[in-house]
Amino acid sequence: MSEPTDRELGLHRKITRRDFVNGVAMTAGATLMPWHLLAADHDADPEKSTNYYPPALTGMRGSHPGSFDAAHSLRDGTFWDSAGKPIDTGEAYDLIVVGGGISGLAAAHFYRKAAGEKARILILDNHDDFGGHAKRNEFRVGNRFMLGFGGTYSIQSPAPYSAVAKGVIGELGIDVASYPKYVDRDLYRSQGLASKIFFDKETFGTDRLTVNPRTLRFSDSDDPAFIESDLWKKFIAEAPLADQAKHDLKRLFEEKKDYLPGLSSDEKKAKLARMSYANFLKDLAGVHEDIVRMYQAIPHGLFGVGIDAVSAQDAWGFNLPGFDGMNLDPKPGKGMNRDAIPNEEAEKYFFHFPDGNATIARLLVRRLIPDAIPGNSLSDVVLAKASYARLDQASSPVRIRLNSTAVRVKHAGDAASAKEVEVAYARGSKVYTARAKSSILACWHVVIPYICDELPDRQKQALSSAQKVPLLYTNVLIRNWTSFKKLGANSIYAPGGYHTTLNLDSPVSIGGYECSRKPEDPVVIHMMKAACKPGLPARDQHIAGRMELYTTTFADMERKIREQLTRTLGPGGFDPARDIAAITVNRWPHGYAYEYNSLFDPFWLEGGETPCEVARKTFGRIAIANADAGAYAYTDEAINQAWRAVGDITKG
Repeated sequence: MSEPTDRELGLHRKITRRDFVNGVAMTAGATLMPWHLLAADHDADPEKSTNYYPPALTGMRGSHPGSFDAAHSLRDGTFWDSAGKPIDTGEAYDLIVVGGGISGLAAAHFYRKAAGEKARILILDNHDDFGGHAKRNEFRVGNRFMLGFGGTYSIQSPAPYSAVAKGVIGELGIDVASYPKYVDRDLYRSQGLASKIFFDKETFGTDRLTVNPRTLRFSDSDDPAFIESDLWKKFIAEAPLADQAKHDLKRLFEEKKDYLPGLSSDEKKAKLARMSYANFLKDLAGVHEDIVRMYQAIPHGLFGVGIDAVSAQDAWGFNLPGFDGMNLDPKPGKGMNRDAIPNEEAEKYFFHFPDGNATIARLLVRRLIPDAIPGNSLSDVVLAKASYARLDQASSPVRIRLNSTAVRVKHAGDAASAKEVEVAYARGSKVYTARAKSSILACWHVVIPYICDELPDRQKQALSSAQKVPLLYTNVLIRNWTSFKKLGANSIYAPGGYHTTLNLDSPVSIGGYECSRKPEDPVVIHMMKAACKPGLPARDQHIAGRMELYTTTFADMERKIREQLTRTLGPGGFDPARDIAAITVNRWPHGYAYEYNSLFDPFWLEGGETPCEVARKTFGRIAIANADAGAYAYTDEAINQAWRAVGDITKG
C-alpha cells in the first residue's frame, strides 16, 4: 500500500492552524517573542489588543513558540550577553509569584487569605495564557462551540484529596459529588461503541482495529462491568498476534502460577519492585514478545514511559495480568508508586470539566481579579469569556502579567536579613524588575537553579533532578463521528502509534455547554503521546523525549496526526481532507511532575529524605511550590504545595 499524498491527507485544506504567530516558522534559537506579529497595535502590551484571546488559538499550543526561548537562552548561558540593563518598573508588591499555573494561582489565593484582600500580588508567567498545564482549547465549526482540555484532565488523584485541596475546590463552588448529573456515561455505549485496540503494521505486521480485552481501559466512560461474553474469542480471532502470543496471553489470565515460589509476600514484592513489568513478562512469565509489545504503552498516560520502565510491583497494583497465582497480600509494598495503590475514597472524588482543570484556573482567576472573568457561579464560568486586558491593571491589588519570563530572582541583600526580593523578567525585547516582600517560585523546578543562583548547591541539584515528563495532548475537531459509530469505537489504544490513545471527548454538559450527542455532530478527539525512548532509565527517556518535542515541527506533527487517524478510522469512512476542521497540539516538553520510581530511585525503596523535600526548602524570603515540590503529578498536590509555601513565608 502506498503512502497517502498531502492532498489525500488534507494538508492542502484551509483548516484553522492559527498558532499565535499565524503559521510563521519559529526556531528554538529565537530569542524573544515576535510581538509585532501578535499585536502590532500594542507592541508593549499585547494583552490589551481586542484580538488577544489565547484559548481560541490552534496549531502549536502548550509550550508555544516564544514561551521558552528566554529560559533556554538563560540555561545556555547566553541570555545576559544581549539582554541589556534591566528597567526598574518601580513596582513594589507584597508577593511576586513566578508561575501562573494552578499552584501559582492557589498561592496567590492563600496569601490573600493570610495577608488580607488588599495585599498586592504580581503573578508572572512565560506563556500567553494563565493556567499552566491546565489549558483550555476552544473551537468553532459552523454554529457549534466546542471545548477541549489541553493539559490537566480532571479533579482526581490516586490518594484522597487533602483537607486543604478539598477546601479550595469547595470554595470555588465545585460540588464533586454532583458530577454524575453532568456526564452521560451511557451515551457512547447506547450507540454500540466500546474500547478498541489498533495494531499497526510497523509493530505487528498489519494495520488492524480489534476489540479490547478486559483490563485495558482508556476513557472514563468505559464500564469495566460491561464485558461481552465472547470478548476474548473476538480478540483472539482478530488480533494480529503470533499463535504463541495468543496462547501466552490466555495463560497469563487463566493460569494461577507463582513465578517466585518459596518467598514470602514481602520478599516477592521486593523483587518485583526491582524488575520492570516487561522483564517480568519476558523472563518470569516467558511470554511471546508480541505480548510485551501490546502492553508496552499501557502506562504512558500515568508515567510517560512504558512497561520497560515501570516496576512489576506497580503493574500488580494496576491489576495487569500475571499475578493471580503469586499469593501477594493486598497491602502496598515498599517503593510502590501512589498511582498503583488502590484507594476507594480517592476513586470516588472525580470531576471532569469540558476544558479539564482549566475551569479551576479560571475560577481562581475570577476570585483574584473579578473583573477578568464575568459571572459568579460554577454554571456560568464554563461559557464565560475571559478579558485578558483586565489581568494586569494598576488599580487591581492582584495582577497577572503574561508573556513574562522570570530570569532572575534574588534577595536585596543577604538572604538572612533582606527585607525584599527583586525579580527580573523578560518581556518583549526588554528586561524589567519589580520588588516584593517575598516571592514564591511556583514554576518548574528544573528552571529554578537558573533564575535563583543564590540557592545552596545541594538544593539546586535536587531541583534539577525533577525531570518533568514530556507529553503531547492533541485535540482534533472533526465535523462528525460517524466513522467511530461505524467502527463501534469511542476510545482506541494504539501501542505502536505516534499517539498511543485517542478518545472521543468525554460526554459532559454543564453550564449551558452541551456535549456532542449524535454521530452526525462535530466532536473533539483527544489524542495523547508520551515522548519516551524505551530502554533508557526514566529520567534519560524524559530528556530524550523533550528534545524530540522541541525539534519536531507542527507541520510534521500534523502529518503524523492525519496519517494515524486515516489508518485507524479510514475503514469507517473517515476522510481527513473532508472531516478535520481544526487541530491543536498542546506540546508539553515539561509535562507531568516526575514521580519516583523504584527501578531508578533507590531512596524510594530504602527511605530517607527525598529530593523534592530538599528542593522545596524555603530560602530567606523565597519559597517554592508546584507539583514538583511533592513529586506528585496531580492538581491537589499543586494546591498542597502552594499552601505550604505560603505558610513558610507568612509564619514569621
